Amino acid sequence: MNAHSDIDPVEGWRAMAAALSIAHHIPGRIRLRLSGDVASAPSGAAERVLRFARIAQDVPGIRSAKLNPLARSCVVEYDPAAIPPAAWENLAQGERTEPAERLLRLLVASSGV
Repeated sequence: MNAHSDIDPVEGWRAMAAALSIAHHIPGRIRLRLSGDVASAPSGAAERVLRFARIAQDVPGIRSAKLNPLARSCVVEYDPAAIPPAAWENLAQGERTEPAERLLRLLVASSGV
């Protein structure tokens, strides 16, 4: 658990993912669009999106993450051999598949919570 919330870290990252949609995706590069109401989300999703962009460099398999607040999007370049492309799609759709759960575990481990 973290100091900002009493929810499980994995559930917090799921809430962050629910605030995102996939604007464009080819294996190795994905553009995630932030939903219009992300700033008012009670789950701290906006804070997690910002945190995601900061910690992504430490996530094994992610090469870079560039957040563009004005465009409300984040471009992530990743190694599709390390993070299956389906993981992103499953996570964004709220599906609890093995690839999505593995990506969530990587995020939690790299975030230090």
